[in-house]
Amino acid sequence: MHKVLTKLLIICGPTASGKSALALQLAHALNAEIVNADSMQVYRRLDIGTAKPSSVQQLEIRHHLIDIVEPDQSFSAADFADAADAAIRDIVSRGKRIIVVGGTGLYIRALIHGLVDSPGGGGDLRQALQDEAAEVGNEAMLDQLRLVDPELAATLHPNNLLRIIRALEVYRLSGIPLSRYQQEHAFAGRRYDTLQIGITVDRRLLYKRIEERVEQMIAAGLMEEVRGIMAAGFGRNLKSMRSIGYKETAACLAGEISAEEACRLIKRNTRHYAKRQMTWFKANPDILWFEYPDNSDSIISHAIEFYEQREA
Repeated sequence: MHKVLTKLLIICGPTASGKSALALQLAHALNAEIVNADSMQVYRRLDIGTAKPSSVQQLEIRHHLIDIVEPDQSFSAADFADAADAAIRDIVSRGKRIIVVGGTGLYIRALIHGLVDSPGGGGDLRQALQDEAAEVGNEAMLDQLRLVDPELAATLHPNNLLRIIRALEVYRLSGIPLSRYQQEHAFAGRRYDTLQIGITVDRRLLYKRIEERVEQMIAAGLMEEVRGIMAAGFGRNLKSMRSIGYKETAACLAGEISAEEACRLIKRNTRHYAKRQMTWFKANPDILWFEYPDNSDSIISHAIEFYEQREA
């Protein structure tokens, strides 16, 4: 008898596309609770710059994995998968359905598939590869990867140095291409029964929304929020504080750039981030794409049908 997997509805897409509003709408329609899959919304104190759901929205529908770590605590994709598994068990125990919503593709992949069981890295080898990259450049490092793992190299942009270095590290530690680990892992079976819905917005409209959102964040007190976080002893070099919105604001508070320049950089960096998110998600053939909000009714119909399907 085959195992019945817990059903997860996953809403993904670029920043400012309307994921949070759609998730709330779906949660009401489905009697569901929301599991956050945004890597910045897990941090306490980082509220305005991460566009967290408001306290009113969080009272309206229960949200999980928001405000669970301090800005100086590490929180990895593996930590997310563990915490999300626990939240999902809790939601199921209360007879509710589950909506996972966010733009952090690695978190969503870790939840659905687990993490690839490849050799651990770090230390001297990683530092040596980083030093080499600084000397010869990203393209040369990607050329090295093409020699030992052409399949993975074909999917990577030279700017994705983190993954290039990780793939080279895995090969040098084990003699096995990272793509082979990933292929073997893919056959291990799914952890959940999922419907993945991606929401897409016309690029010009998305960029307009991003610009408006940044201006709203600044008007809502982003500068004061960052000043308060730093006054509480959290430095600007923390991983959380190097995220978009926080690093530019911290630079402004340090007198390195003007408020106008900080605003311009936040808008530009957010647009670039949205493009990277779309590149990641578009590579996943399991995602069903819908224009939003034009196709709200169709999204809700798909979601209801998914949850109401019975095991044969």
